[in-house]
Amino acid sequence: MSKTKIKSTHARRVWDSRGRPTVEVEITLRYGAQGRAIAPAGASVGTGEAVELRDGGDAFGGFGVEAAVSAVNGEIAAALKGRDATDQDALDKLLIELDGTANKSRLGANALIATSLAAAQAAAGSQRLALWQYLRQADGETGTPVMPLPEIQIFGGGAHAGRRVDIQDFMVIAIGADSYAQALDWTAGVYRAAARLMEDGGLLQGVADEGGLWPAFDNNEDALDMLTRAIEAAGFAPGREMAISLDVAASEFGAKGKYKLARDAKEMDSDGLSGLLVDWIERYPIVAVEDPLAEGDKEGMVRFTWAVGKRVQVIGDDFLVTSAERIRKAASDGTCNAALIKPNQVGTLSETRAAMKAARKAGFGTIVSARSGESEDTAIVHLAVGWSAGQLKVGSITRSERTAKWNEGLRIAEALGGPKGQNKGDNRGEDGPLPPASSFPWGR
Repeated sequence: MSKTKIKSTHARRVWDSRGRPTVEVEITLRYGAQGRAIAPAGASVGTGEAVELRDGGDAFGGFGVEAAVSAVNGEIAAALKGRDATDQDALDKLLIELDGTANKSRLGANALIATSLAAAQAAAGSQRLALWQYLRQADGETGTPVMPLPEIQIFGGGAHAGRRVDIQDFMVIAIGADSYAQALDWTAGVYRAAARLMEDGGLLQGVADEGGLWPAFDNNEDALDMLTRAIEAAGFAPGREMAISLDVAASEFGAKGKYKLARDAKEMDSDGLSGLLVDWIERYPIVAVEDPLAEGDKEGMVRFTWAVGKRVQVIGDDFLVTSAERIRKAASDGTCNAALIKPNQVGTLSETRAAMKAARKAGFGTIVSARSGESEDTAIVHLAVGWSAGQLKVGSITRSERTAKWNEGLRIAEALGGPKGQNKGDNRGEDGPLPPASSFPWGR
C-alpha cells in the first residue's frame, strides 16, 4: 500500500547511557507515519556478534559513529526509499545484502538494527498500533498475550563494574509474583534492602553500568550471601517468592578450558568452574545461570546443562549471540536450555525473530535483553510482549535508560490486565498476566 511506503530515512548521532555516541534512525512513511529507534551497545561482547561501525581515532575515545550515520543517510536511505515498511523480511534482506559482509561490519550492526527497528515502528504507526500489537498481528497471533517475567540486576560485576567481582550480574527474579507490576514492586524492595545492608557494612562503591549496586565484596560468594540476606530483609522467602539469577559471562575471565576468578584468587578448569556453580545452586536459591562457561567451551556447557538443566535455566548469550543457526545446534548438542535474545547481536529484526522461533521450536526459554550501553528506546519491551518471550532483562530498577523500559512494560501490562484482583491464583493480576509456571524449569 502506498501509505506504508518509505518516504525518507534519516540518522543522527545521539548518546547512550555510558556517555558514548550511538545511532538513532527515523523513518517517515508517505502519509506521515514515523518510526524511531536507537542502537544499544554491549560491554561484554561475544565473538560471533554482528559488528558495530565505530570511527576510531581520538574523538569520543574512538567510539564515534559518524561513518554509521553517514551510511544510513546515504546508501541505506537511497535503497529504502519507496519500499514497503510492512514487508520487514524484504527490508532486512535488502539491508543485509547492501552491507555485504557476514558480520554487518561494512555498514555497521548499529546502523542496521536502528534502521530495521525504525521501519517496524513506522509500520506499526501506520496502522495505529503499538509495536507489540503490530508484531502479534504480523505473526497471526490471536491468543491472550502475557507479560514477561522481569529479571533485574541488584549487583553489577565483571565488565559492568570495573571487575570488582568476577561474576557479571547478580540478579533477582520474583518467581512468586502474581503480576508484572508486583514483580517490580518486590524487586525494588530487595534493591533497597541490599543498598541498606551494603551501606551498613561499608561495601557500597557506587552504581554499575546497568544501574545495579557496585559492590566491594572480598569474593564472589559474598555477593550471593548478601543477595540472599537482602531478599530476606525485604520480607520475601528465598527460592519460593524471590530467586537469584546469575550472568557469569565466563568468556570474560576464561578461555581454552582455563578460568581465573581474580576475586577468589583461583584458577580452575572447566569442570572446576562447573563444580563451583553447581555447589552454589545447591546452597543458594539460584534458578538461572547465563554463560556459565566460555563461548568456546562446548563440552563444558554440555556437562553443566546435563547436571542442572532440569531445575535451572542454562542460558546462552555469548554462546548463541541471537543466532538461529547456533540455537538449533545448541538444542541438538544439549549445550543449554534457554536463549538470550539481543537484537543488536544479530543486526536486524527479522534475524532476531528467526532466533526466537528457533528457540521456541527447540523448547528453549527465551529472555529478551537490553545491553549495558542503553538509551530511552523501549522497543525490546514490545518485542518481549509481541513475541511472547518468557522473561525480560534490562538491567536494574534504577537509572532512566532502565526504568524507561520497565515503565513501558507497566503501560502495556495495564492495557492487558483485568479487573482488580481477578484470577490471582493463576498468575494473572490486575497489572498484566505473567507466563504460567510450566514455562520455567524451576516452576512457580
